[in-house]
Amino acid sequence: MPTKTIVLIHGLFVSKHSWQPWVEYYQTKGYTVLTPAWPGRDQSVAELKQRANDPALAQHTLKESIDYHGQFIQRLPEKPIVIGHSMGGLITQILANRQLISAGVAIDSAPPQGVISTKWSFIKSALPMLNPFRSTSKPFMMPFEHFQYTFVNGMPLAEQQAIYQSQVVPESLHNLRQSLTSVSWVDFKAEHAPLLLIAGEIDHIIPASLNYSNYRKYRHSKSLTDFKQFAGRNHYIVGQPNWQEVAEYALNWVETKALASQSVAQ
Repeated sequence: MPTKTIVLIHGLFVSKHSWQPWVEYYQTKGYTVLTPAWPGRDQSVAELKQRANDPALAQHTLKESIDYHGQFIQRLPEKPIVIGHSMGGLITQILANRQLISAGVAIDSAPPQGVISTKWSFIKSALPMLNPFRSTSKPFMMPFEHFQYTFVNGMPLAEQQAIYQSQVVPESLHNLRQSLTSVSWVDFKAEHAPLLLIAGEIDHIIPASLNYSNYRKYRHSKSLTDFKQFAGRNHYIVGQPNWQEVAEYALNWVETKALASQSVAQ
């Protein structure tokens, strides 16, 4: 019987609260929707902002978050549909690799180990966080100007400012830096649950070309893997105006292509 549970996994520099419109949207479709917070992050945006100098927040790692989400899902009564954004997209790919989900959608997914881009926008976006001279002893609060370029390019200034004030939180740099290590490794040839990769055309930090390279890594797998690019969408694709189009496409893909492939396999 098809699952009626959706787990939404957020990315870096935001919290689980960034998914709230998606939660309400999918609930109207009859789904139970869960938004687990990353370890140490189950607080309001205002509370997280106040922890900008908290060394405890700075010590959380990507491995810890991957394992946490895996354990969270294993406690559920059924394998869920998992939709992840950015680093949450990478976690979605890893959970699919671990056979823990019924279907996955990775939106603007951070690339697994070995998938790279030489585009300047990718380098410019990531460099401040990857700078080896930047200490990991306290969280990194992304400056507004960098957030403008990295997340919300192409949007009106007032919208950019509103998103920054209402959603952006300090982040542990270990989460980003571990994504370059074996912690983020994916066996692209292995059997996995149906997986859709979604790209935003004008995304700076995860360019559409990088998303496509990620997708192409699965070309030797026998499992269903699809790719979709949305025109005019930046990295904040899950919160841009008309985000409902992305949410609807993702769910429709799961309910049609993913379930159809599973029926054929049975």
